[in-house]
Amino acid sequence: MLWRLGVIGSPIVHSLSPELHEAGLRAAELQGGSERYDVDLANFNAFIATAGESFDALSVTAPLKTVAFERAHELTDSARVIGAINSMRFIDGKIAGHNTDGEGFVNALRSRFETDFSGSHVVVLGAGGSARAIIHSLVKIGVSSVAVHGRSEVNVERACAPYPNVFGFSLVYRPVDLIVNTIPISDRNQEGAVLQGISPDSAVVDLSYDPRESKWLEMYNQFGCQTDNGLRMLAFQAAAQMSWWFNTPIDGQSLFRSVS
Repeated sequence: MLWRLGVIGSPIVHSLSPELHEAGLRAAELQGGSERYDVDLANFNAFIATAGESFDALSVTAPLKTVAFERAHELTDSARVIGAINSMRFIDGKIAGHNTDGEGFVNALRSRFETDFSGSHVVVLGAGGSARAIIHSLVKIGVSSVAVHGRSEVNVERACAPYPNVFGFSLVYRPVDLIVNTIPISDRNQEGAVLQGISPDSAVVDLSYDPRESKWLEMYNQFGCQTDNGLRMLAFQAAAQMSWWFNTPIDGQSLFRSVS
């Protein structure tokens, strides 16, 4: 089988998903290729209507994760709870949807910080599809609390609703063990001060990886925190994604080395 893969979203020119897909194909000893396709909300429906004729599977990135969820015919349990997908598989005219962002994030935490932060207090900036996937996986591995900061009250409520220990406000009396910024750089306001509750012992992750050190991440680096950008998570979520597509294990650490 010649696997026809791709990644869709907008903007998409910076995406390293095709390189990761092709590294995964080589690791699994499979044939195929992957390309970037700039697809925004306005032309998503037209694109996806015939995508099954041209692709076997697609990676989905911003701003399409929620609308892709709505078009899927079959959903994994985790995708159903999250309400967004980052992975599509086309089989017999139907779309299967899955979300590997949270699994990839937790595996990336273990790789970078040698812990998954179970029992910790977490702050998540943003409440979109990536944030909801990360929150879902953090709750599953047993964090004590998650405080969600987002501009959309509706999205924040949606992110918090499934879980008793996820809140749409700051828990100011608790130290922050981990802070995660899921907001695209293009949507960020001017960076302010280090968040209350952060100490040099806190871990800080910015899902952005272009540039490798955003102004937000630089601020926390200067404060003395342990930090990571989103490239590691991108690799680990791609490994989980391709493991689902190919039905064979793909090693996230090897994928990360291929693009770092």
